Amino acid sequence: MDAHDSYGLNIREFIGFALQEDIGKGDQTSLACIDPESEGKAIVRVKEKGIIAGLVVADQILNYVDDTIVVKVLVSDGSLVNKGDIVIQIEGKVQSILKAERLVLNCMQRMSGIATFTRAMVDKIAGTHVKILDTRKTTPNFRLFEKWAVQLGGGHNHRRGLYDMILIKDNHIHACGGITAAIQKAIMYLAKNKLDMNIEVETKSIEEVREVLGFGGIHRIMLDNFSPVNLVEAVKLVNKKYETEASGGINLENMFDYAASGVVYISAGALTHSYNSLDINLKIIS
Repeated sequence: MDAHDSYGLNIREFIGFALQEDIGKGDQTSLACIDPESEGKAIVRVKEKGIIAGLVVADQILNYVDDTIVVKVLVSDGSLVNKGDIVIQIEGKVQSILKAERLVLNCMQRMSGIATFTRAMVDKIAGTHVKILDTRKTTPNFRLFEKWAVQLGGGHNHRRGLYDMILIKDNHIHACGGITAAIQKAIMYLAKNKLDMNIEVETKSIEEVREVLGFGGIHRIMLDNFSPVNLVEAVKLVNKKYETEASGGINLENMFDYAASGVVYISAGALTHSYNSLDINLKIIS
């Protein structure tokens, strides 16, 4: 994941804003209780099994707060960890470690939760060659990290935002007066502005799939809220002319049925909005 691509804030900008939000005029508790020159050691420990993510981010947060802090990362992002595993060792000024603590854990817990949930979905459809995609259903200003976590869990990123792909959905279709009109306008827009972007169209029925196929000019067809049976019919109808993507109502319990349809992609907003954060803590040990 490129820390400086076009997701809005890059990592350092995010860290700066997030620390300002948390620290404000100062960590008053640490200022009151801890000598500013006091040095100590701390560990970051996992309290439940999962896929660890956010270690690179944690390292950068700690060194942003205080570049004299020594951080030793013990495992790689994307690794399977177990309850009790120590993943980071830290040495430095105690005040600095405590300033960074909450932001480090907030990022790691959330990213690890997403990576763990993604890995569960990927494992569920192992052998089908279907790719799991995330969506734009992300936390504002945290999208970079959430999509990074999806990758660490074995998933793939869909479009980064509204700016890097044409995705014609139901509201666009309604506002344009139909699927054909929307596709036609999108093709003309790209040509006029000399833009090289893929076009994906959302469909909600076999009839709409037929309409897209009849006009053409696109790259991928989204099959939204199709049943597994209807999905098989739609994939067969498309016949590999375009990429196919299933979405809507897909979860761990039913996703193998969707994957078995022959669809190329399954997109799941749940990856970044319905995961459980992994339980991780930071403890001063000396």
